[in-house]
Amino acid sequence: MTKRLDFLGYALGLIAWAGSAGVPFAATAAPSVPVPAQLKCQVTYAGATHTVLAEPVQDPYLVPSVDIRGRFRFKPVVVGAGQRVDRVLIYAYWVDGEQALLMHQAKFLPPFPLSPQPLTGQQHLYAGPLERELMYSCSLNGGAP
Repeated sequence: MTKRLDFLGYALGLIAWAGSAGVPFAATAAPSVPVPAQLKCQVTYAGATHTVLAEPVQDPYLVPSVDIRGRFRFKPVVVGAGQRVDRVLIYAYWVDGEQALLMHQAKFLPPFPLSPQPLTGQQHLYAGPLERELMYSCSLNGGAP
């Protein structure tokens, strides 16, 4: 009887040790859930940085642009569904009064790099009579072509 209790205590100790190490037994057997693709852009103008996120859509025309301090509009688009990414489109507009003028368009097609490096690298755009500078860098997380 003593040996059985010793073994039971040893087994319970192993379970407690594994749980404290952050390795739950049930989670190791479960299959991983695919993460949907997401484009994360860091857009900087006049010292302020905005994070703009884009998830896969079927119709790129329905994606709204994001106002960047009243001077620019930024529109990242991921065309696809779930993890599938067919293409990534990035538009930047210079706002001149009431009108937004397209100043930059970028298109990225698969295969996409699997490294943690940004998809776009650091981009510098200049517009207007004062040559105002908009900077952006975008990374694609998850997704597959």
